[in-house]
Order: sequence, then structure tokens, then C-alpha cells
Amino acid sequence: MKSKLWVITGVILMLLLLSACGQAAEPVTSGSGEGGETSSSAAANTTGSEKAQDTEVKIVQTEMGEITIPKSPKRVVGLSVVYPELLYALGIVPVAVQNYHDDFPKYLQEPFKNTMKMGIGKTPNFEAILEANPDIIIAPSWWSKKDYDQLSQIAPTVLLPERQEWPEELQDIAVIFGKEAEAKQVMEDLKQHEKEGADKLHSLIGDETVLYVRVMEKEIILNGPNLSRGAFVHKRLGLKPVSNFPKDETGLSISMEVLPEYDADHLIIQLDDEENQEIQKKYQELLSTSIWKNLKAVKNNHVYLVGGKEWFNLGMAPMSDNYVIDDIVAAFEEKNK
Repeated sequence: MKSKLWVITGVILMLLLLSACGQAAEPVTSGSGEGGETSSSAAANTTGSEKAQDTEVKIVQTEMGEITIPKSPKRVVGLSVVYPELLYALGIVPVAVQNYHDDFPKYLQEPFKNTMKMGIGKTPNFEAILEANPDIIIAPSWWSKKDYDQLSQIAPTVLLPERQEWPEELQDIAVIFGKEAEAKQVMEDLKQHEKEGADKLHSLIGDETVLYVRVMEKEIILNGPNLSRGAFVHKRLGLKPVSNFPKDETGLSISMEVLPEYDADHLIIQLDDEENQEIQKKYQELLSTSIWKNLKAVKNNHVYLVGGKEWFNLGMAPMSDNYVIDDIVAAFEEKNK
């Protein structure tokens, strides 16, 4: 135990002594030409502990310029709360990831049973990453650029550019791991699943209106068609929003007294965290009010309690989106048979 502590202490001291360096940002692309892939006794930017000898490597273009990474890394660390899903969608089980909730969502619990949870913070958990002994680290440049030198001393580190939509992030990761075909299939499968879900929902409720309400610890939010979450419900699954939802708003933080102004035929209610006592209390208070009881959807038993932590990455990752499609369809089928 003492020797391990000395090793960790020594590496941390080494990290603190590094000087900053960087190169101009470039799109993430794999190395091209005959020099794109090579074979050497060790990859550049390896940790202080020796990696396997004669490892095949390749050169990739990243936010920090060209770096050398293992051609087929086995131990991957992802430093973003959406990277776990993006990696697994491509068939990669990471050895350590960032996590927002204490537990992984249901659809990741079994495959990630041996994956280390590192939490979230202003800086990466260097000690946990070191313990994970990664072959490669992938991280978003907007969060990890300041820590690049420290990370790259542990393992080759790929900083990915900031993207507006997750399919672009998925493609960036796919290029790094040579899984472009898998990424394309993920997108095609999700598109087909969305179509099937939208068709089923339309057969159940037609053009009746739907309001998506998210109950959080400190507020109630109405998600409109211009927000990623609301867009998923209203645009990708085709559920009709109320006509008076402000066209330029992505979402509205409201008091419960405002709900009757958006009196939809159906209410999708998502508890942000079903295990949070404050959220449960807020929801129960809402149910007890005359305002709630007089809503059209409540009178007609058209309220669908969904979500929880499994909806955390809705609109930000493919597995979450697939889960939500099934969750919504199942809820509507149950009450609209």
C-alpha cells in the first residue's frame, strides 16, 4: 500500500511540474496516407507505467494537433457525461467515465458494472484516471484543454471539438476508433426507431395536443419544440404542441398557477430524479391542487409519468433517445388502448 501511495504521489508531483503547451485547433480526423498508421514499441504520450511492447499505433489529428494513439485501445477513459453512451453505442465499454448521478441509467448498468465512476468536477479526477490505467483518454476540449498536459502524461489524450449536436460528437469519436460504419448504423437504427415510435403515437392520439412538463427540485419547466428535449417529443416523435406556446422560447420556468394557460389534451410529466425527496414533494404538492385537478388531461386520465434519471441525456445521446422512445410509447399505449 505504501509503495502504491509513493507511486501516485510521484506521478501527481510530476503532473504539477508540467509546462503548458498547445497547437492550433483542427477538426478531428484520422491520420491519412501511408504514415497514418505505424508500429512502434510504445505509443507517444504514454503513462509513467510501461505499456505493452510492440503496440500498433496510428496518428490522428486532434484539437491539439497530431498525436499518436494505440490503433486498437483496450482501456478507454471518457471525460464527459455523454461519452459513456456514445462509446457504448459504438461497441466500446470504457474503464472509467464521468457520471452525474450515483448510478448509471438502467440501460448501462449491466454493461458498465465494472466501469469506474469518477463523478464530475471543475477538473478531472487525476488519481482515479491514473488508477484506471487507460490506453487512451477522450475529453471535450471546452472542459479539458486546461488539463491537457496532465492528462497526456497519463495516456494519449484526444481532445474533441465542441459540437452543437450529439451525432457530430458520435462521428468524432467514431473516427478516432475507426468505427465510422458503426456510427452510421447507430444513426440509421435510431431514425427508424423514431419513425416507428412517431407512427405508433399518431395512431393512438392523432393530432391531439401534448405538453411536456419537467419537474425539477427548484422549478417546473415546460419544454417547447425549440429545446432539444422538447424538439425530441414534438418534432422527432411528432407530438403536437399547444398552439400558444411562445414560438421563440426553448422552455418556460413556471409556477403551477400558469399551467392552465397551456391546457393540453395530454401531459407528459418527467420527474428530473425520481429518488430526490424535494422533487417528489413538489410533484405531490402539484397533484393536490385544484389547478391540477381541473386540467383537461387530468380529467381525461391522459397524464403520463415518465423519465427520471434515465431521461438525463435525452437529446444528447442515442441510447437515451432510444430508451425515451420506448418509454413514451409504452406510457401512451397503456392509457390509450
